[in-house]
Amino acid sequence: MNALNQVESINNKKLSLDKIGIVYNSKHKNAKDVVKKLENILKEFNLCFSTQEFCPEKHKIYTKLEKDISFAIVVGGDGTFLTAARFYAEFEIPVFGVNIGRLGFLAQLNPDNLKIGIQKIIEGKFKVEERLMIKACNNSSYSTALNDIVIKNGEISRSAQLFLDINDRHVCDYVADGLIISTPTGSTAYTLSAGGPVVVPELEAIVIVPICPHALTTRPIVVPAEEKLSVKIKTGSDSVYLTADGQVNVKLNIEDEISIIQNEHKAKLILLEKENNGFYSILREKLHWGISPVKDN
Repeated sequence: MNALNQVESINNKKLSLDKIGIVYNSKHKNAKDVVKKLENILKEFNLCFSTQEFCPEKHKIYTKLEKDISFAIVVGGDGTFLTAARFYAEFEIPVFGVNIGRLGFLAQLNPDNLKIGIQKIIEGKFKVEERLMIKACNNSSYSTALNDIVIKNGEISRSAQLFLDINDRHVCDYVADGLIISTPTGSTAYTLSAGGPVVVPELEAIVIVPICPHALTTRPIVVPAEEKLSVKIKTGSDSVYLTADGQVNVKLNIEDEISIIQNEHKAKLILLEKENNGFYSILREKLHWGISPVKDN
């Protein structure tokens, strides 16, 4: 890392500007226009960069992104960002999101404020936040997730029995459509829709939420990230799947036992210093959390 070409964040993290990687999802119709605008801004600031087009393939682990970069600017939606974050976590490369999708919960910019955002990075008006990731191990294979691991029946309207152990101690039997194992980052995604709690992303915790449980007393639980989870399945269906971040899909055998632990690598997210960019403000802005349906006169 060239000491003359690096900036220090507000939380004292060094970020090199030697080579910035732009990665974008070619499936978004206006992606190339946004990338062209971003390239011109980086040229204006005399920054070196490379551009890579990619299209995340569903049900597959993406392994083809460029690794010789200082940090990645990811242009796309939340799905594009999750794919890039999982890939770059192993190499400790920070990621920065530009949203051209729908919600853009993890993104920091939209196409209208690109120059202001790049200026803030150059001036060190940002922080690098590490986010917990989890890993599901199934025999010799594994899947990693920034948001969540979901174990679910593939057939419509058929419940399964799921048996949860934590640290080799039996905890709960579920009769449900499936089970969500989530990080704090993922607590505002599928977990939220299934009735799980909102968890501040800085916490080191894992959230366990059953999907449509057939019981009045079954509730989500939150455990420390260091815990080792194990899930066994019993079902009459032969189509049970494990899905990571709603993208990587693995078909399970009925006899399989799935272990879920915290991943050894963490995702590094670049977050700008700006008004209303805190976690609670984003909840209100993008999920309309805590907003009264009654307007003041």
